[in-house]
Amino acid sequence: MNVEHFDEQAFEAATASGVALVDFWATWCGPCKMQGAILDKMELPADLAGKVRVGKVDIDQVPALAVKFQVQTIPTIILFKDGQPIDRMVGVTRADVLVQKLEQAAL
Repeated sequence: MNVEHFDEQAFEAATASGVALVDFWATWCGPCKMQGAILDKMELPADLAGKVRVGKVDIDQVPALAVKFQVQTIPTIILFKDGQPIDRMVGVTRADVLVQKLEQAAL
C-alpha cells in the first residue's frame, strides 16, 4: 500500500475531498510502529484503489494538526470524507477493520 506522509499543506489537499484515512503517530511510539506496519501491508479491494488516500501525520513534526483534531493518544486514526472527520479509532486497529470503514465511507 502506498502510505503518504502528510505535512500541513499536503494534509489539507489530501482530505479536502473524497475519502482519506490519516494515522496520527510519532517515531518514538511502539504501538504506532505496529500500526504503521499494518498500514504498509494493508491491501485495498480493487474498487477502492484510486478512490481513497491513506496517509500519516507525525505529531512531532506537525503538532498543529494533532491539536486541531484533539489527538491525545497515539496511534489515532481519523477517517475523513470531503474534509470532515467521520470516524476515529484510537490504538492499534486491524487492517480488516480499516478496510471495512473505508468501504463504508466510499459508498
